[in-house]
Amino acid sequence: MANKSVFASMKGRLLPKATSTNAHGAPAYAYSDAHALAQVAVTGTFGGMFYQTPQEELEYVLDVAESVEPRYLAQAAIYARQSGYMKDMPAVLLAVLARRDPVLFRAAFGRVVDNGKMLRTFVQVIRSGQTGRKSLGSAPKAMVRNWLNTASDRALLYANIGNDPSLADVIKMVHPKPATAEREALFAWIVGRPCDVARLPQVLQDWMAFKETGKGPMPDVPFQMLTQLNLSSAQWARLARNGSWQMVRQNLNTFQRHGVFGVAKNVDHVAKLLRKPGAIVKARAFPYQLMVAAQNVNGDMPRKIVDALHDAMEVAVKNVPKIDGQVVVCPDVSGSMTWAVTGHRPGATSVVRHVDVAALVAASFQRVNRGCQVLPFDFDVRDVRLEPRDTILTNAERLAAMGGGGTNCSAPLKWLNERGRAPDLVVFVSDNQSWVDARAGGRGTAMLQEWETIKRRNPKAKLVCIDIAPFGTTQAQTREDVLNIGGFSDAVFDQIAAFAKGQTNPDHWVGEIEKIDV
Repeated sequence: MANKSVFASMKGRLLPKATSTNAHGAPAYAYSDAHALAQVAVTGTFGGMFYQTPQEELEYVLDVAESVEPRYLAQAAIYARQSGYMKDMPAVLLAVLARRDPVLFRAAFGRVVDNGKMLRTFVQVIRSGQTGRKSLGSAPKAMVRNWLNTASDRALLYANIGNDPSLADVIKMVHPKPATAEREALFAWIVGRPCDVARLPQVLQDWMAFKETGKGPMPDVPFQMLTQLNLSSAQWARLARNGSWQMVRQNLNTFQRHGVFGVAKNVDHVAKLLRKPGAIVKARAFPYQLMVAAQNVNGDMPRKIVDALHDAMEVAVKNVPKIDGQVVVCPDVSGSMTWAVTGHRPGATSVVRHVDVAALVAASFQRVNRGCQVLPFDFDVRDVRLEPRDTILTNAERLAAMGGGGTNCSAPLKWLNERGRAPDLVVFVSDNQSWVDARAGGRGTAMLQEWETIKRRNPKAKLVCIDIAPFGTTQAQTREDVLNIGGFSDAVFDQIAAFAKGQTNPDHWVGEIEKIDV
């Protein structure tokens, strides 16, 4: 008789064999080429990460960008910008596309390069030579010229803020031919050549006069053009009252320093703006941007402003789905999750860490789904008490403060199995670099093995793995009951909602990108 210790019958279906290893060398599942590009498109930031350098990330991005069809590359670039709200990544994908398919590049350009900063980023990427060419080439040069000639005066003034390259550098590179004397004068002013001031946009003439005298109405120019001037407290207050939601959020401490919030009506106005639903949606704000604002306001910031940030968070996460049945959310609080979401970038490292995003997702789910259980994990499930009636920001701060040990993605599922629980939806927020539970030999991963045990008790259960770092592997292979999705914009919540309701299959995320008309 065969040795039963070796040939014992396995319970449940056979686990799929792991197809890759993660950054720790532990078993993992590789994404398909299309999924790998989608995932890195909405998580990659080209900063130094826990497991890879910026150059290693770039090389990985370029590899997956070359592995897919040009049409999908164009679609991924558009998705990364319009749905993922990414900054550098769409420009990199667009630069690769310019070399691979100039026709698709032209079709995608205007939907990726939607402001002057993106234009300058795209030119910087091309000129670096990292994507296969150092000169712009005919198609990119033509599209950059067209943007410069058709952009509004205001868009050009905004584009003129920043360097490396500056807008003046870009104009000198592509030599746009202005169609009007007014545009010719504006280009000349931007590059520092003599120009007919009377032909400059009126708002720019107003700014020049205001700069000279400091008197009269505040010109309606970009915020940065005014802050370089010697403004009075009253003029700073006018900026706060007239500013956009995003500008005001980013400059709360600046306004406080200049005495804006010493006047009650200014406090009331800013608080009302911060919690205004329409303004929050228009700003395409990441929920974690509100977390940053709340964490970094000065200690003497008026309470009304702080409360408004908490209220704004409740609005910003309105897309978190309400799920029928039992929901469990598992935020990864391991050591690798304490890295900044933008990676380490000298002089520009974000204070927001991956663990902050994971904690925010968990707290948001608990707010919408009051019976939701939160199981933070590193080596094992961590004990934490969250108060459902506390604000999202308060609960997220409690979770984020736990950041620490090694990564064990199977731990929450094992915890559920040991207690005989079988929830309807389990959501993981992790970088997926599990190694504590690495299995010597055998098939698959420990996480997928534990998930199979849950499935035997609840065949309708679904697992969602939100991947928030660009490392290219998962611990649970995509299949009919497992959705792998990347990023941390509100688009992620939309996909989870559809998957939980059975309206989509696990390939729906890639399918949504493929639906983009180019």
